Amino acid sequence: MELRQAQEIVHTLFTSQAFGVLATQGDMQPYTTLVAFAPTEDQQHILFVTERSTTKYTHITQNPQVALLIDNRSNHPRDFSQAAVATLLGKVTEVPEEQHTEYLNQYLAKHPHLTDFVRAPSSALLMLQVHKIILVTRFQHVIEWE
Repeated sequence: MELRQAQEIVHTLFTSQAFGVLATQGDMQPYTTLVAFAPTEDQQHILFVTERSTTKYTHITQNPQVALLIDNRSNHPRDFSQAAVATLLGKVTEVPEEQHTEYLNQYLAKHPHLTDFVRAPSSALLMLQVHKIILVTRFQHVIEWE
């Protein structure tokens, strides 16, 4: 598979999937959670929201290096030949105040039903800066790029 094809598959995952599995690290343990995500317009960053009181937020503030897994599984036997799984590696930061409105609007364009949650004072709009993408298709074809 060529890099261009891989990038198209990842773009499709970004637009077709609402959720990803976020892996953080804390207390000497890995920790995974489901997050509703949205790519930024340039697709260099992934946005997600969490409450500041969560374990996920605590882990990110202690160690901002995370992995986000996005896939198109359907729990059907055809997944063995058709599933695509992207793991995004990078660093998470809270969206700066001066960019908050711009990125909040991008996030809500994909998840308008989360408006109240996102706008709550206890919620943080976070941004994953993607440093590396690992794409696996057909459970064995792997391509990586930075």
